[in-house]
Amino acid sequence: MVSGIFKAYCTRVGSGPFPTELNDETGEELRKLGFEFGATTGRPRRTGWLDLVALKYAIMINGVDQLIMMKSDVMDTFETVKVATGYKVNGIESNEVPFDTFAEIEPVYKEFKGWKRDLTKITDESELPFEFMNYVRFIEKETGVPVRIISVGPDRDQTIIRSN
Repeated sequence: MVSGIFKAYCTRVGSGPFPTELNDETGEELRKLGFEFGATTGRPRRTGWLDLVALKYAIMINGVDQLIMMKSDVMDTFETVKVATGYKVNGIESNEVPFDTFAEIEPVYKEFKGWKRDLTKITDESELPFEFMNYVRFIEKETGVPVRIISVGPDRDQTIIRSN
């Protein structure tokens, strides 16, 4: 069994391409709520929406057959949650990672209604909000890989192991 661990949103340290990066209040909110600062330097990490194209690529090259979603609770406060399902490269839509381009990459998003509910007190999968489960099911459908474990807070006991 190969497990792939990912955050419910994306972060990056240092320079380089980051198609879903949020250089706005939403990105700042993700950074603050997720404590996205370097452990030794304290430097702020770059934050953005989940990049499904990159996640699918990581799943493919690593042979992942189950996913573990971390930091789901960080996105509790958002009215809308987005997932990048593809990119526009030079105006042409693609759902593949563009390795050979230095062009401007624009993410293509699917929007979800935010769950607007504190996940940190939830202990059973059946208690997870409908809107959150829509987000999870979409990730599973698009990647073809089940999300078996969901972290709903920073503590070890804030983990939901899903039955299916």
